[in-house]
Amino acid sequence: MTGVGVPGWLTARVRQDDDRSSRAVWSALAEPGDAVAGALVGACGATAALDWVAGVVSGAVPQPLPLVPTDSPDAAARRLRAAAERWAARWHAVDPDRDLAAAARCGARLVVPGDPAWPCGLDDLGALAPFALWVRGAPPSAPRSVALVGARACTTYGERVAVDLAAGLAGRGWAVVSGGAYGVDAAAHRGALLVGGPTVVALAGGVDRAYPVGNARLLEEVVGTGGSLVSEVPPGAAPTRSRFLQRNRLIAAMSAATVVVEAAWRSGAASTAHHAARLLRPVGAVPGPITSAASAGCHRLLREGVAVCVTDVDEVVDLAGDVGADVAPVHHEDDTRAVDGLDPLARRVHDGLSRRVPHDTAQVAARAGTTVAQARAMLGLLELEGLARRLGSGWVVDAAGE
Repeated sequence: MTGVGVPGWLTARVRQDDDRSSRAVWSALAEPGDAVAGALVGACGATAALDWVAGVVSGAVPQPLPLVPTDSPDAAARRLRAAAERWAARWHAVDPDRDLAAAARCGARLVVPGDPAWPCGLDDLGALAPFALWVRGAPPSAPRSVALVGARACTTYGERVAVDLAAGLAGRGWAVVSGGAYGVDAAAHRGALLVGGPTVVALAGGVDRAYPVGNARLLEEVVGTGGSLVSEVPPGAAPTRSRFLQRNRLIAAMSAATVVVEAAWRSGAASTAHHAARLLRPVGAVPGPITSAASAGCHRLLREGVAVCVTDVDEVVDLAGDVGADVAPVHHEDDTRAVDGLDPLARRVHDGLSRRVPHDTAQVAARAGTTVAQARAMLGLLELEGLARRLGSGWVVDAAGE
């Protein structure tokens, strides 16, 4: 890593102590979720950290900078050396001017910590927080947002639930956050769009690259109707498997709660749920048929105590909202019967009646397991309540009173 020189962009822009430009560089230089890069920037600032990397790449190695106060100097130095090798491999391919120009062409902008549009929940990621976000559309910093995630190969049930939950949430002013993939993600975005509500798509590649291509129209509709496309990598960056996995932490951190609609036993949606749990964000899971492999991951989250069961919009809002103000209403089933409030003895006598065949008092007593006197007294009470009536020489249930 010696004798490779310093790129022109570094001397022309970053050395002016332009934190925004420096963060644009870091978004291209380090892979998403690079904790060493995050700790270095957190300890020194984005520009000073780049100056240190420039010195390493050019061969003028300064003293290692501390990453974490509890780290030993030797451990910090080893981590920095290994990280510097990674960053040097793409050092000369980085061009923030090119990235910013590409962003301008697709209508995107760079958002950094401290900007009004910055989602403050991302700060909870600490050293794993993104250096910046490349954003197309509206600011993604909705104060009330819920992540709806799930399987790409979802069932009709999962798709319907995702659309219904998203539409219900968006209709109440909640932003719906998801990953723009096929299946549950796309259904969640569509549900929000159906009611004209806000939705945020977190991408694994650049905001100028529709992925998956089959959802290109949906992503453009999100931007055109007041939603957001966000990515922590610059325009033109390709979505890779590792970036998809890291993207999940952004979905969890930008949301007040994460709900898994459908997920296989091992899935990216379950990964998002675990990210949310580590951030102490509430997690919900929608139950499905126990025979459905598409719901196995949801059932696993419920069984392991990572998630709580949610079945409708009220329960999701209860999970993600303010204590007291957003509590789910108590559902009362209207399945009460006229005999529910009766004395137990009266209920037994009522059970001894037939609807069609009249029985005299002695027969009713025998069927109910009471004395004749008890049956006589209870039959009088049931008649007054409209639950029994005389028919000939016997008694029958008065169906009109039930």
